[in-house]
This record gives sequence, C-alpha cells and structure tokens, in this order.
Amino acid sequence: MPTARRDFAGPDDLRAMQAMASRQWSPTSRFHPGQLAWSRYYRPVDPDLLDEGESIAVWADEGQVVGFGWAEAPDWLELQVAPDRPDVAEELVEWFEEISDADTQSALVMEHDVAEPALAAAGFVAQPDVPWFTHHTLALADLTSVGPVDGYRFRHVEPHEARERAAVHAAAWSDFGPSKVDEGAYRQLMTAWPYRHDLDWVAVDDQGRMVASVIVWLDEATGVGLVEPVGCVPEHRGRGLAGAVTVAALLHLRAVGGSHAQVSPRGDDDYPGPQRLYRSLGFRPTARTVTWTRSLE
Repeated sequence: MPTARRDFAGPDDLRAMQAMASRQWSPTSRFHPGQLAWSRYYRPVDPDLLDEGESIAVWADEGQVVGFGWAEAPDWLELQVAPDRPDVAEELVEWFEEISDADTQSALVMEHDVAEPALAAAGFVAQPDVPWFTHHTLALADLTSVGPVDGYRFRHVEPHEARERAAVHAAAWSDFGPSKVDEGAYRQLMTAWPYRHDLDWVAVDDQGRMVASVIVWLDEATGVGLVEPVGCVPEHRGRGLAGAVTVAALLHLRAVGGSHAQVSPRGDDDYPGPQRLYRSLGFRPTARTVTWTRSLE
C-alpha cells in the first residue's frame, strides 16, 4: 500500500499523530505526545475542526502515521517525519507550499532533521540565530527532592478543579498577553490523552489558593514525562516555587513508573531564565530546534 496523505479529521488523527511521536521518541526527536495534546487543546477548540487559517495533514503507510505537518498559520509550519522517510518530507513541504499564501513562510524542525534537505531544495534558509528551543532530559533516578518552601504546599489537581487550574495558568502567563486558557479549554484538556490529574501539580499558599503550576505528560510506552507548561503568578515569584512544584510532580512521575523527564525551554540568550531553572534541577541539553524561512516577495 503506498503512502497516503489525508487532511486532519478530528481526535482520531491527533491520537495517530501522538502514536507516531511515541514510536519515534528520542532525546533528539521533535515531539512528545504530550506536546501535541497541549498544542491542540490549550485554548477553546472544536475537537473535530481546525481554526481559521490552520491546516494539518497526516501521511500514513500501511495504516501507521509516518509524518505530519501542522500549519498553525499560513506562515508557520510545525512537522515531524520518520527519519527513514525523506520522501514524506518532500511531500510535506510541497503540501505546505500548496496551502500557504503567506509572503514569508517559516518551518521549525530539529537540527539535522530529515526534512532539512527538502526545505533547502524548496528555497528555505536556516536561521540558527532566531529564537530557538533546546530539548533537555533528566534520568529520574538522579532526581533529588527540594526542601519545603515556607507558607506553601504542593499537591496534584483534582478533576473538579478546572476553573481554578485554568486561572493560575492564565495569571502565570499574563506577562505574554491575555491567555487563551479558560475553564472550558482546561476541562477539554483534562480529557485528552495522555493527561493525568495526578501529574498536574500546583503550589498553594496558606489560604489554599493555587499560585504555581506544572503539567507532566507521561507516555507510558517510553516512560518519558514531558514537563509542559510551568508557571508562577507574578506576586509569588522569586521564592523557588516553579522549581519546587516541578520537582514535586517529577517525584510523583518517578513513583508511578516514569524513567525520564523532558523539557524544552528557549535556548537562545534572549530568554535564559527557564533554561537556568531546569539545569539547576539536573536537566541536561540534548538537541535544539532551527527555524527555516523563505520569502516569496
């Protein structure tokens, strides 16, 4: 059966994309299944429909996904292709050319990704100095606990706490503008694989209010938990809460069978704080992303 392309048709396709990400996972691969869940459901969305201007296509061989392209907007492409399928990479880049009418187009891939030759052949040029991300990993056997933070305790989220959980995320990320995460979106996120409420952790103050948070997405097939996202509300920063709540969640990840953790902070010098935090917890860099761009003007 030849490789077949299909347009995204809902949750079953997302699950197939996540299955591919799980099969292909390594410290240098582009996606963890949890990243795909977060990217799909962090804002209110119809599970069966894409946003205006958004496109997703999936390539399958004998029923198994071997590549997918996710054009979050006409000028921005995210993708993953099986390392042994450069032919799919070529088709994927051609597909993006067909669906995009942007004068400037960009694609984000891992450095040395199988798609890089296809991007270069289509006129894209690597931009190694624009903002980029670095995958970091940590063997959970090496994780050490952190001491208590006076005035706070750490616990996992309960299924009925979607409103409060969405609110602490939105407050933590308010520096970047109004968050799209609301109660409805978070309820939907809580139903998405591989979300687990026992791996969704918060720091609460002495009045029981959530003030910092982290989700860890465990892929049981690989034993790897992705840390995404982490945040602390502005008025409680500077007390070590982001790191402490992350460690609390990772200790639980280890207790339920996880072997490694991954996180992907910015790697460039313009936003160094998160990378410093994760390295202080024992995470070490493995591979980085590169943005490829072309102009049609």
